[in-house]
Amino acid sequence: MFSHVRDLVSDLGEILLLCQETVMSLRYRRPSGADFMAQLYFIGVKSQTVVLTTGAATGMVLCAQTYFQFHKVRMDTATGAVVSVGMCSELGPVLAGLMLTGRVGAAMAAELGTMKVTEQIDALRTLATHPVDHLVVPRVLATLVSAPLLTIESVFVGIAASYVVGVRLLGIDGAYYLANMRRLTDWEDVAIGLIKAVVFGGIISLFACYKGLSCRQGAEGVGRATTEAVVMASISILITNFFLTLLLNRLLVGF
Repeated sequence: MFSHVRDLVSDLGEILLLCQETVMSLRYRRPSGADFMAQLYFIGVKSQTVVLTTGAATGMVLCAQTYFQFHKVRMDTATGAVVSVGMCSELGPVLAGLMLTGRVGAAMAAELGTMKVTEQIDALRTLATHPVDHLVVPRVLATLVSAPLLTIESVFVGIAASYVVGVRLLGIDGAYYLANMRRLTDWEDVAIGLIKAVVFGGIISLFACYKGLSCRQGAEGVGRATTEAVVMASISILITNFFLTLLLNRLLVGF
């Protein structure tokens, strides 16, 4: 038990050091535009399908479950407001972050782990190229940019899908559905979701890059690093989401 706690604390400390090196690199060195655009395409553009599918499915099932409960107390038209607030501040950023973790985080850890095993990272050091500058910074920047944009798309698609289900399938009045949604959804809900998305993007990229760079030798080490990156990032997103919800609602909403 003690060894597991010690390893966890050690990993968190090394991740913080990697975060510090990344920030210092961004401050004093200009990242490669070509590397950044390549990562932006891989992380942002190619992740749209899975994120949008998740957002649509979540919006539909949230609408249905909310309607079934609200219909008991004749509050059918408030369904849209619940879906909108839930997607903007909670489900949108969290589910988009988890989908990015499974797709992008695993790919980052596997790619960097393979480079570590085949000694490509050591070759970069011999050429006086810091791995953080060349490998970590473009991935972190691309994830920080892509995560909020994908979250916005996920939220929009989820709300649109919920409207179709609520109005066309469940028979909710469309005008009241949209009116309550606009009346009860504040800009703070959108801001909370975007801030969470940025934080989750940093968690995904830093955890994946750290596990890839610290990968042990051999194919088994690459597989273990990939699994640990996905698990650690997913758990961190869920735990961080709770504390961000409390903090951001107190700061922005005043609760």
